[in-house]
Amino acid sequence: MSNPINRRSFLGTSLAATGLSAAAAASLSAAEKTASQTGKTQKPIQNEKILHARKVALDILKPSQKELEHGLELHADSLVFDSYGFAPRAAIDGDRLAEAINDHASTAELQDLREDMSMTRCVTDPAEQREFKEAFDAAGVTCIFQNAGEEGQDPMRLIKRLARFTYTTDMLADFVPKAVTPADIEQAQKEGRHCLYLTGNGVPLTQQWETTTDEMKYMRIFFQLGIRMMHMTYNRRNMLGDGCAEPANAGLSDFGREVVREMNKLGIIPDVAHSGWQTSLETAQVSEKPMVASHTTCASLHHHIRSKPDNVIKAIVETNGLVGICCIPRYLGGSGDISRLIDHIDYVVKKFGVDHVAIGTDVAYTSRNSALESKKVPRAPRSRTPWRSLWPPDSFRTTPEMSTSVSWTNWPLFTVGLVQRGYSDEDIQKIIGGNMLRVCRESLA
Repeated sequence: MSNPINRRSFLGTSLAATGLSAAAAASLSAAEKTASQTGKTQKPIQNEKILHARKVALDILKPSQKELEHGLELHADSLVFDSYGFAPRAAIDGDRLAEAINDHASTAELQDLREDMSMTRCVTDPAEQREFKEAFDAAGVTCIFQNAGEEGQDPMRLIKRLARFTYTTDMLADFVPKAVTPADIEQAQKEGRHCLYLTGNGVPLTQQWETTTDEMKYMRIFFQLGIRMMHMTYNRRNMLGDGCAEPANAGLSDFGREVVREMNKLGIIPDVAHSGWQTSLETAQVSEKPMVASHTTCASLHHHIRSKPDNVIKAIVETNGLVGICCIPRYLGGSGDISRLIDHIDYVVKKFGVDHVAIGTDVAYTSRNSALESKKVPRAPRSRTPWRSLWPPDSFRTTPEMSTSVSWTNWPLFTVGLVQRGYSDEDIQKIIGGNMLRVCRESLA
């Protein structure tokens, strides 16, 4: 059972944002009506950014009123689990960042300061906290598999985001606690709260290369700190294997095979979203527990280095794992919008089964205050392309409409889109949360 007050809050937000008529609003279920009798009401959403995103997506989907109502109510009643994403991001404190620049802070210091503010000002700034909660409620997401590690293998590099999201979930535990087991996620849904389940963007290694056991010792520590999924590689080659941007596509190293075995032993899900196709394939061949490509697309629909071909998806499925379809237009190809997102989900379902697909958005809601605060910051000189971003150029052109249609707060409309495609309620609930929850359970078994 969903929490009725939280359900009413979500439905009220969604109905206001979609412009349903009074007659449609009157058709809400008994749970919603019961909630309204408690006197605990919430004002309709006033956030123009969220409203605009809903309108753009609805103009593309064009659902019937019946499809829209059913999709929104199903979303409100479901456990929704983003298989890889980001909690809403706060605006920076422009004055503070400008002061740091004027005090000649290093590039690394400024990057850390900017990131820390975007991830933790939802705790310390009342306006940012309101918007953080508003965006989370509008999305109707129970749990995010939260990116909580900066790309790399250095434990000190990886621990920074882990600390920031531990702090956020500690300080906002009544609204968005940290989940450490699948049961915690289910409990959050029952209580009408949201939660974060944490993933690292790399495997923490000592990088001393004495023995494989010594090299992997931080993996257990990060698991004990709450990390439940790790990237094998991030775009480029590392000691585990080749990333998706490596033209050699050399696959998994011997050490990488040992890492997969250690992940299985600890209960950490191997994630090959940013790995090369051969590395992804060989990770699946080694793993004895479910593994994932948490935020990817189907190469058969659009060839991109961040997509996965059928043989790789098949290998992932054979571990009883899944692929999470992301909301990046460049990787989706075609129309690059919310309809194309559903196309990729359809492809996986029809070819590999409904039990092996999820939605891993890989996008974040950013505070409406961001533009104003950023104007306070002196323009930085153009920097070199980061190592992780060195990959082949492509000719795809992303439009604002594409990106807006797959905004993170449009999660309820992803469910509406699945309703339009004729999926049963049971299958939709698997896609929007149940499948990822199952993988989490099996990884810890």
